[in-house]
This record gives sequence, C-alpha cells and structure tokens, in this order.
Amino acid sequence: MGNLIKVLTRDIDNNAGNFFLDFENAQPSQSETDVWDKVNQVLTEAQVILEDLQSYRGAGEEIRQAIQSPGVEQVQEKAWSAVVPLVTKLKTFYEFSQKLESSLLCLLDVLTSSDSTPTQHLEQKQALARQFAHILHFTLRFDELKMTNPAIQNDFSYYRRTISRMRINNLSADTGNEVNNELANRMSLFYASATPMLKTLSDATSKFVSDNPDVPIENTTVCLSTMACVCKVMLETPEYRSRFTSEETVLFCLRVMVGVIILYDHVHPAGAFVKTSNIDMKGCIRVLKEQPPSSVEGLLNALRYTTKHLNDETTSKQIKHMLQPN
Repeated sequence: MGNLIKVLTRDIDNNAGNFFLDFENAQPSQSETDVWDKVNQVLTEAQVILEDLQSYRGAGEEIRQAIQSPGVEQVQEKAWSAVVPLVTKLKTFYEFSQKLESSLLCLLDVLTSSDSTPTQHLEQKQALARQFAHILHFTLRFDELKMTNPAIQNDFSYYRRTISRMRINNLSADTGNEVNNELANRMSLFYASATPMLKTLSDATSKFVSDNPDVPIENTTVCLSTMACVCKVMLETPEYRSRFTSEETVLFCLRVMVGVIILYDHVHPAGAFVKTSNIDMKGCIRVLKEQPPSSVEGLLNALRYTTKHLNDETTSKQIKHMLQPN
C-alpha cells in the first residue's frame, strides 16, 4: 500500500515508489480465481472479435452494383448473399458488447467493494486490475477500428433497407431473419455511435453507480482515477517503463489511461477536467503528446469527442488548448 501511495504522490514528495501494476504478468490469487475465470473467457473471445473486425472488408462493391441495377435480380441476390454473413458478424460484435458489459460490472463489484480502499484493491488484486485494463484496451482498439471502417454502417443500412423492402413486398428474407426488427433497432443505435464499445462501458459504469447506492460513488471514481494515475506514472518514469518487456505495453498503458479518464468523466458529477479532479489531466495529455502522433491520434480524439465535460466552463483554457487538433 505504501508503495502505491508513493507512486501517486511522487510529484509532490519526489519519492518514486516501487509500485508497478503488472499489466503483463499479474496472476490471480485464490480469492480472485472465480471472477478471473469468468472474465477470462470473455477476454479470450475479445481477441477473436478484434481479428474479425480487423479483417472486415464489407460488401461495398456488391451494394454499389445492386443500387445501380435495381431491376436485375441476379445482382440483387449477389449483394444480399454478400451482406447477410456480414450482418451476422455485426450481430456477434453487438452481442459481445453485452458480455463485455457484464464482465466490467463483475470487476467493478470487486474493485469498489467497501472492505478495502480502491487503492488497496488495485494493489492487492493485480490480476483483476489487469483484466479491467484489458477490457479498456479492447474497447478503445475496437472503437478505433470501427471508426475507420465506414463499410460497417453501409452494410447494415443496406441490410435494413432490403429487409424493409422485402417486408413491404411480402417476401421472405430467409437467412436474414435471425436479426429481427427489435434487434436491428438496438444494433442500429449501437453502431450509430462513433465509439460504440466505449459508450456501452460508460453507460454501464454510470448504471453501476446508480444501481448501487450503498457503494459510495467515491469508491468507483477513486478506483478509476487511481488507475489513470498509475498508468501515467508508469509511462513517464523510466525505471517503471524499462520493466515493460514489450513496446506494445506502452500503447496498452496509454489506452487504459484514456479509457479510465473517459469512464471517470462520465461517472463523476463534475467530470475529469475540473480543477478539483483526482486526475492530473494536464500530465496525462502531456504523456500522450510525447508519443509518436500516429499511435495516439485516436486516443486524443477519444478525449476530444467522447468525454462528457471537456467543453464545460469549468475546464481550463489550457486543457482545451492542449486538446485542440493540430
């Protein structure tokens, strides 16, 4: 515990402690195993989801031809055959967001319980803190890939238009029926968001706070701000950073830092940017800006466009200026 406090106050007392949140190797203790196993199944699936999203190419060409040749049945069938399996994949992504939400709630339940301080939880339950970090890392990675792939919304829009037309003409949509109208509406709302996974987690964290009035909101906000602080310190302190065995861990740390800032900003009544915030926003933005621009532009955009309080009057001009796009 003392080591973590030293890390969190290193800028005040110049005493860089030895605490290191081991994102690479932390293993669960016996008391963590039940939750860890449950969440681990979801995180294993998360890898497959990312690979599927990364290889998602869309049916743009088939859709273009179908729009250009509305009367040619063969062209219409070809487009429909191309789109249906893609929509099945989009349904899998959407359903996975609900599993991710459940995992996040499981972890928040443990990491904010009142039997220890949030800081003690993070230090003593490093394997669960690591899983929490992996959920955030996945979330930002998923949203970065989704944001740069317009085919996702194009494919889904075409699918919905075609289903609608089939319904009007009393035609069977066959394989397309597995995404019924109610599910299609929910998926449509999900994909309409620029950052759908982050929105899912932000909403879930806010709901967690309102559904658990017996858990002080500070338990959640301090858990999030502590994690942001630990990530920032590990990134800017050479002796911690040198302990990362992979350069990938740097980007992992950056994504986690941004993810917890966004969740904090949605949950804390005053947000992350106000002067009294527990997060050193100037320091966090500075750490981001010290990285190669190509690797952090998406993260800076996440702070610019998916936070709730950046444009509040209580946000200092300096922070707003630091987050201005170049």
